Amino acid sequence: MFVQKNFKFSGVMRFAGGHLIWLTIWATIATGIIELIHEYQGNDKFGIPWLPVSIIGTAVAFYVGFKNNSAYDRLWEARKIWGAIVNSSRMWSTTVISFATKEFAQENVSEAEIKVYHKKLVYRHIGWLYALRSQLLIPTPWEHINQSKLIRRTTEARFKRWGVGLFVDETTQIELKHFLPEDEVDQLINAKNTATQIIHAQSQSLKEMRKKGIIEDFRHMELQNILNEFYTHQGKAERIKKFPLPRQYGNGSQIFIGIFIFLLPFSMVSVFHELTAWGGWLSIPFSVLVAWIFIFWELVGDYSENPFEGLGNDIPMLSLCRTIEIDLLEMLGETDLPPAIEAKDGILM
Repeated sequence: MFVQKNFKFSGVMRFAGGHLIWLTIWATIATGIIELIHEYQGNDKFGIPWLPVSIIGTAVAFYVGFKNNSAYDRLWEARKIWGAIVNSSRMWSTTVISFATKEFAQENVSEAEIKVYHKKLVYRHIGWLYALRSQLLIPTPWEHINQSKLIRRTTEARFKRWGVGLFVDETTQIELKHFLPEDEVDQLINAKNTATQIIHAQSQSLKEMRKKGIIEDFRHMELQNILNEFYTHQGKAERIKKFPLPRQYGNGSQIFIGIFIFLLPFSMVSVFHELTAWGGWLSIPFSVLVAWIFIFWELVGDYSENPFEGLGNDIPMLSLCRTIEIDLLEMLGETDLPPAIEAKDGILM
């Protein structure tokens, strides 16, 4: 997630400035063709009228606006899902610690054993958080890293400059084992859907606690309801991850912008040629500027439609996971807490 108030000009150029090169080349070629016809054919009226091109541009602008609105909706829904995960996680920890007592125990259960259950259930939940994040970062076929060679290389560079490459992600990659019970690590990590199986393991622990009388029926149901909320949150996140913005909208705007950019210089030349005999050459920078604005907003929507891709537009899942981890460990009374995730180069992941 970008956290700086304003983007620097250099950052904007790194993001979309490369398109200025081919836009300038195309505008120059198109202008040169029209000017040569004006010069050698003596036809000063040759060109595409501005009105039809402007109508196309207006239609394309509406289309790109719809795509960007849809991409933002996906991004904001993803943020709301993780906000709900934060709230439910705190609810889970405090409820486990408050409900799991020896008040209703039918067996001789020590306070130490109760605390073991507290730690087991809270730690396993922290493992679920990092497992879910890791699963959501697995690339899908429609994400940029799985596109053409050029786009893939560009995306890899953006990972390092504006994405997950800015952070040493040891917690997700290495320390996940620290949060899962030793006898469950291999089974859970090797599962087809680790996050799902972690919640299932949590449910089995509640069943075991109910059998021992550490929780009674009402508390068992309340804790199970919170686990069901986690399944709901996970399913919502997976829906966004595994269902792309429909490609007829996502890809159609690129085609229409290409048509508009192709026609734009031929129309702009006619407008500027009315100013002076060589006024058509003045159309080049204006054609490039108008086309680049369309390209820029197309890229903004394109890189915002996948909020779990691992780039700067993403939901800061690592930061949220660490925030929850710190809160839950403090509830357990632990003092050796990990540091909060800080933004790097204006990016919070």
